[in-house]
Amino acid sequence: MIPKFSYNNWVYSCFLQWRPSYTLEETVKRLSGIGYDAIEIGAGAPHAWPGHMTSKRREEIRQLLEDHKLALSSMLPAPSGGPGNNPVSPLPEEREQTVAHYKELAELCALWGGKTLIYLPGWMVFGIRRRQAWEWSREALKQIADHAAEFGVTMVVEPTSYDTNLCVSADDAIELMQDVGRENVKLMFDTFHVLYQREVPADYAYTMGKDLKHIHLSDNDRLAPGQGRGDWVGLADALIDIEFDGYLTMETGFSIPDIQPDLDARQALEFLRPLFEQRLALRKKH
Repeated sequence: MIPKFSYNNWVYSCFLQWRPSYTLEETVKRLSGIGYDAIEIGAGAPHAWPGHMTSKRREEIRQLLEDHKLALSSMLPAPSGGPGNNPVSPLPEEREQTVAHYKELAELCALWGGKTLIYLPGWMVFGIRRRQAWEWSREALKQIADHAAEFGVTMVVEPTSYDTNLCVSADDAIELMQDVGRENVKLMFDTFHVLYQREVPADYAYTMGKDLKHIHLSDNDRLAPGQGRGDWVGLADALIDIEFDGYLTMETGFSIPDIQPDLDARQALEFLRPLFEQRLALRKKH
């Protein structure tokens, strides 16, 4: 395992609430200077909403990442509000638009050198039964995955217990992956959601095993890793055991009103990089 660190752009943007906000150019510059290997880009304004980007702008972002030697670890949609982006919406128009949005994100991801796109299975509106919602989500993911495969992009299913009500556990994510049956549909998890469930992040790593291709790291309450109650030594050991080769991606701080983005990004990296190096060194000794 070679640790590769990435940082999600939400906290530098205006996702969920207004806070000190920065352009994507400034965000990339800062994360590169802090020492990250990659950035995860959420498709929301003002950084990367597809409807706001001309062909020229899309090429400028590709060049921006290249100039700062910052890889694109992954992309994800901005869920809820506005257009919704809910694959199990009771409105067929929203479901269709969600599939189209994901397809466009797969193309953007590939253009900017990324290979991973996060799939949020959706949230059930009152009156929609789980069986129906599951079918809609499964069919949406099949269509999206087939399109993403044309661009060399892998879809990773994320269980989100804090935010949604359809796919909330490791077993749910595995079930959806298996039901879809596509080679480019794999798994991820977010330690924040695992801790919210009062479960153990390392257990998710072992349960998902070789199908785990991406991960979001944050402590409880969206704190930077090491600032809360998460067992980071246990998770590091588990990821080393399963030979995880994806990006260790921070998705932190965006729900904290008085967050200082640079401080958050530095604290996460300064805690995790030596921790993983230490655990890897111990494995080599034994």
